[in-house]
Parts: sequence; C-alpha cells; structure tokens
Amino acid sequence: MPQGQDGNGGDRLPPGEGAGRGDCPRAPAGAGRMVVVTGLSGAGKTLALKSLEDLGYEAVDNLPLSLVAALIRSGASSRPLALGIDIRTRGFAVGAMLEELDRLIQDGRLALTILFVEADDDVLGRRFTETRRRHPLAPDRPLLDGIRHERELMTPLESRADLVIDTSALPPAELKRLIAGHFALDQKPPLVVFVTSFSYRQGVPREADLVFDGRFLNNPHYVPALRPLTGRDADVVRYVEGDPGFPQFFTALTALLEPLLPRFAAEGKSYLTIAVGCTGGRHRSVVIAEKLADWLRDRNQRVDLRHRELEEGKTK
Repeated sequence: MPQGQDGNGGDRLPPGEGAGRGDCPRAPAGAGRMVVVTGLSGAGKTLALKSLEDLGYEAVDNLPLSLVAALIRSGASSRPLALGIDIRTRGFAVGAMLEELDRLIQDGRLALTILFVEADDDVLGRRFTETRRRHPLAPDRPLLDGIRHERELMTPLESRADLVIDTSALPPAELKRLIAGHFALDQKPPLVVFVTSFSYRQGVPREADLVFDGRFLNNPHYVPALRPLTGRDADVVRYVEGDPGFPQFFTALTALLEPLLPRFAAEGKSYLTIAVGCTGGRHRSVVIAEKLADWLRDRNQRVDLRHRELEEGKTK
C-alpha cells in the first residue's frame, strides 16, 4: 500500500509534491513566475537558489523586503525570478514577509511559489560545525539555541509554504534534481515520474510521494549464490518474479497507478516520486523498480530511475 507523511499546510518532502500544491501555481494570463526560496540556515537555500538560476531564473538573494515590490513592478527582467529571503535579509520579519507576499499574489502579476528548505536540528548542527560557520542567531550563544530559535521564528512561514523540502538525508545532486523536477521552465511540462529503490534500514526517501513495500517477497539475500548479485542481474530477477505473490502484486500496483497518472497531470503536477523499498535495497526493490520503470516507458511516460543503495554503495 502507498505510504505518506503529513505536512504543515503546504506540501512537504516527505511526502514530496503531495496532491497539487507542490508544483508551481498556474499563472494567470500574462503573469510572470517567481519562486521565493526561504527556510532554515544551513538547510540548502543557497544550493536551491543556484539550481533555479541554472534552470534560467534570475536569482536575487537577500534583497531587503522593502525593495521586493519595486523589483517586481520595475519589470527589469523578462525572465522568471527566484528570490532568496531569510533571517539574514534586512528588515526581515515573518509577518511583514507574508504580508508582502500576499500583496504580490493579490496584484495578479505573478504565479508565486514559496519554497521552504529545512533539515533536522542535529543535521544543521553538524553542517555548521563542519564548515566552521556561525549561525546567524547564535553569534554568542550555543549553536543549538540559534537553530531552535530560528525554527520557532520560521514556523509560520513554513506553514504557508507551497513546497517544503527536508534535506536532512538529501545529497546535493538529489536536491538539484527535485528543484528541476518542480520548477523547470517548460511551457507545459509533462508529468515526469521518478522511480527509486531503497532500503528500509537506511530510511524511506524523504522526497517520496508514493511508497511501496516489497519485503513480503522471497528474499534473494538468503540464497548464497544470489546474495552478492543485485536486482539488475537476471538470476535475481527470475527469483523475485518467481515468487507466487509477485504477479498479483505487480498487477495491483500498476492497476493503482494507471488511473492516477493522468489525474496528477490534469491537476498540473509536473513531478511524481515513487519509492519501492525492501530490507537491503539491493534485490527485491531493484527488481520491482526496474519493472515499474519499463511499464511506465511502455506507456510513453517520462521516467527517471535510481537505485539509491546501489549508487551510494550501502551494503545489505
């Protein structure tokens, strides 16, 4: 059965794009496009903003709030805007920021998306320690105090965000992939389905929209000749697909997805992440993910495929 996690008003990763609000709002006729990138210090806002710039957005970081409206109304650029705003921004206050964003939305000139980037406290603390940077709110106090204070200040903004990305376990390349999936500038981007296998021991992918569990199938790990192989090897594929429960499972899985995909696309969703897990992430989940990707391609669906544990070299 698919699994999901709760969000805070906007769509959260987990569970990624959610049910519609995780994609850029559809712009009124003649409207421009702007992504406001905000979140917690150390969570990856700079990388998110740079990723948007690489996609073709004009990126502006730490513009004082008092100048945001002037920038928009000046029409200085015909390109879509990516605006970085956080606690370092001059004149920053969550209430004032939300009021300004509401004015811009009501103005009707923009399709505006708020992207909030966050991470767990211990992860943020480790990142600041590794880079030897001081937290903006903890110049003369314990680092964790600054992190917790910022999280408290930013909670109302997180609740208003259209998309929340948790980077706690997200490599930089994966963050860039997610940004591209959500904010690519195609005029009418088709739905892209990202399929990933994973190990439950290493945790469910935080970017997943739909999660399926393959641990009920016979495990090749307990067959000595198959243990060193992966779900990409023919012997493992035959073993997994030979489980009496596999055909019914895969038929039910595709029967669930087939009517959902056009509905996601009709709602304006541009990116969908499907994660398939097993115990070690090397055998059963890989077989299922590969077969699912082939099934999607046979229906002319755009597909990206990744095997998290195989690529990251994690052992069973």
